[in-house]
Amino acid sequence: MVWDHVIKNGYIYTSTDFVKGNLYIKDGKIAAISEMELEGEAKKTTDAAEQYVLPGFIDTHVHSRDPGATYKEDFYYSTQAAAAGGVTMIFEMPNTNPPINNVENLRKQEDNLTPKAHVDFGIWGICLGDLNMKDIVPLHEAGVIGFKFFWGYAINSQTFQLMYNYKEGDEGVIPPLPDGEVYDIFKEVGKTGQIIAIHAENNQIIQRLTKKVEESGRRDYEALLEGRPNLAEEMTIQSGIAMAKKLGTRLHILHVSTGEGVELVRQAQREGYPITSETCPHFLFLNNEDYEKIGPQMKVYPPVKYKKDQQALWQGIQDGTVSIVCSDHAPHTEEEKDGDLWSIPAGMCGVETLAPLLLNAVSEGKISLQQVCELLAENPAKQFGIYPQKGSLAVGTDADITIVDMSKETVIKRENLHSKSKVTAFDQFPVKGIPVATIVRGTTVMENGEIVSEPIGKMVKPVANSEKVICSL
Repeated sequence: MVWDHVIKNGYIYTSTDFVKGNLYIKDGKIAAISEMELEGEAKKTTDAAEQYVLPGFIDTHVHSRDPGATYKEDFYYSTQAAAAGGVTMIFEMPNTNPPINNVENLRKQEDNLTPKAHVDFGIWGICLGDLNMKDIVPLHEAGVIGFKFFWGYAINSQTFQLMYNYKEGDEGVIPPLPDGEVYDIFKEVGKTGQIIAIHAENNQIIQRLTKKVEESGRRDYEALLEGRPNLAEEMTIQSGIAMAKKLGTRLHILHVSTGEGVELVRQAQREGYPITSETCPHFLFLNNEDYEKIGPQMKVYPPVKYKKDQQALWQGIQDGTVSIVCSDHAPHTEEEKDGDLWSIPAGMCGVETLAPLLLNAVSEGKISLQQVCELLAENPAKQFGIYPQKGSLAVGTDADITIVDMSKETVIKRENLHSKSKVTAFDQFPVKGIPVATIVRGTTVMENGEIVSEPIGKMVKPVANSEKVICSL
């Protein structure tokens, strides 16, 4: 037997434990896992002694701006950044230009992204209410990874682009959708059996409170939080859960940032409803007290909240209420983020720093390495219908592998990031525990922080009979 790649002497993740052994790759698949050395020659051998061989990490929430604002980022750079950070697959968000609102645009997007992809990818479909209600089922049949609804956002009536700073009375704008139309979105997505994921912020609360804060003349971070309070997230999650309960729709709450949000999801899961949630490193590792040190780079929507919310999110991870951690990678240029807190855009780079930050949490004893495998591989793959092809190290599945050295230490430096834009809230953040190799379907894409492969990524579609989970309790 001639093996394409043999990874020797590593601690291999088995879904329940780590076993020291060897992993064999043939034709892009995991061909064997053995504690004993198997006969045969190897085209490539990696000695992973004292390192961990993990299922390839998945980032379910990435905005690569492609097509659209590619001066900020594009798929070539975002997938390089993903691979550099140990991520073997990303889910690309649908609010591109044009958006992924019908099958034609989905197919164009696959053609656009594939030649640039250093890692595998899924593509979200967008929900625009009556504008594309008839396209939901066809998008499902064509292979979107899930459906996203930007609750509370207005829509440009000509381009169908989202309006992030909508003001009542703006021309050429479809105002945020009424609840009846949202109900129909939930119902239509429910027919597909796929997830509808929501950006949960109540527009009416934000509009009213932000206006009051702006009129006061305050421009500090606390004023921003008063304009976008915890209540805005809480109310939208309540509405989403109520609709999902009534219709049986699989609901996923994106980038949960509040303790109230965690508790609402927890209660729905206890009642047995198919409600899941995710959070992001900026909510886990930062709180409002960090703004004075970090500054505008920290601005995201929903905004980073309070220490009590940070603690509630960690507890949500521990008890399984929060089953995914993702980056919400949303780059902007240095110039765009260098300005008044209230006028600069929300978002930052994140796909490259996602895994190192969580691995550092392992080093600090906040979570276990097994939990990292669940949060970044198993749970995403199971919830979105691509397990065990992705998210596992099962024999016969795609050889998507992240090799990690938990003894290695470094400092995150913005100038070293592989994205076009370098804006991050974690510049100069020390981490212990580093991905040292990223393997996608048997091809080594990253070694020791360096990209060593041309783009080889492919679009991945959910499988109808793939294992799915409601939550991880």
